[in-house]
Amino acid sequence: MAAEATCGSGAASTKSVAEAARKSNITSFQRRGPKAGGTESSGPRLVSIAGTRPSLRNGQLLVSTGLPALDQLLGGGLAVGTVLLIEEDKYDVYSSLLFKYFLAEGLINGHVLLVASAKEDPANILQELPAPLLDDNYKKEFDEEVRDHQTPETNTKMKIAWRYQLLPKMKTGPVSSSRFGHYYDVSKRMPQELLEASNCHGFFLPQKMSSNLKVEPCSLIHGYTKLLQFIQNTIYEEGFDESNPQKKQKNILRIGIQNLGSPLWGDDVCCTENCNNSHSLTKFLYVLRGLLRTSLSACIITMPTHLIQNKAIISRVTNLSDTVVGLESFIGSERETNPLYKDYHGLIHIRQIPRLNNLICDESDVKDLAFKLKRKLFTIERLHLPPDLSDTVSRSSKQDLAESAKLLGPGCGMMAGGKKHLDF
Repeated sequence: MAAEATCGSGAASTKSVAEAARKSNITSFQRRGPKAGGTESSGPRLVSIAGTRPSLRNGQLLVSTGLPALDQLLGGGLAVGTVLLIEEDKYDVYSSLLFKYFLAEGLINGHVLLVASAKEDPANILQELPAPLLDDNYKKEFDEEVRDHQTPETNTKMKIAWRYQLLPKMKTGPVSSSRFGHYYDVSKRMPQELLEASNCHGFFLPQKMSSNLKVEPCSLIHGYTKLLQFIQNTIYEEGFDESNPQKKQKNILRIGIQNLGSPLWGDDVCCTENCNNSHSLTKFLYVLRGLLRTSLSACIITMPTHLIQNKAIISRVTNLSDTVVGLESFIGSERETNPLYKDYHGLIHIRQIPRLNNLICDESDVKDLAFKLKRKLFTIERLHLPPDLSDTVSRSSKQDLAESAKLLGPGCGMMAGGKKHLDF
């Protein structure tokens, strides 16, 4: 039928149509869609906003987390209308860095920022944002970073690690500034002119608390209530819920909440296992996710989950979050001095990836991930165990390496024999 319509004659054969298409270098099948000068619409289109792109999997609008390697692990980026939960490391060193990456990425793309904290003034947080590496500075800065951290061992090709040559490589190098996501220099600060031109809303809990506070039973903690009201007013006044038709240019609201659930917010989930306000945190996340689902906004939350003693609360918090990423730092632990981890500063765990409009969540196929903070760049890499080729290594050190490999699991090249070693 399609061939007959193309030729304009009912008696034309399929062979003649194929020959005519081959001669004109076009296909005989034409895409059905709106006309060039017409007003027909084939369906709803995604809004075009700076610093966003549609997902290749489901068409969901994505924003960058500020770390391209993390975007790759999360399926392309952070979906608009979702919550990214960062489980803080023990001393809150690297989680705060990811928090600033997220805000810096929004500032570079002209997004509206909302920074909430009970620990530090949001104005001071913005002053500590890392500077972006743009255009030609990308390649120059990254090459210097790699050259400074190269050792003779890394320059030598290890033939025994043949299985690592087949693994896909993480995006650790810089790309063009016109692409999705940017790289940042942690040794420099964001230019002052960019900070002055940005649109930022700050929520500092000590300034929002009032002395004449009336506590109502079965209600949210006062700090959480104030924060929800502040977020709701910002979404409505700036038109992120699309309720204001006069706002022509669409934009993204990036929300950053620091140290949520800590005692600084007035929550006691980190103080005792049987806390009085055990449902305040989960209620806050439930209402927050409802606000995000109906607006052009994305949220990152850092939470000291290692201090929460009730595991049931951690499970509920994970279920109420869309994306969960855990950071495990080597500072103050036995792994800091373990030769197995000498090239890394900690492990990163992708605990949950959202599967929107479904009842279950995706799980990352990559389990063996580590991060390291160089002089200028924060990178995420696959954890590669070094080969044990030395004849002078003592039996005790070999057993330590075997125990560490056993803890990581088979994804990191665990020795088949565990603790057992043949010693001749």
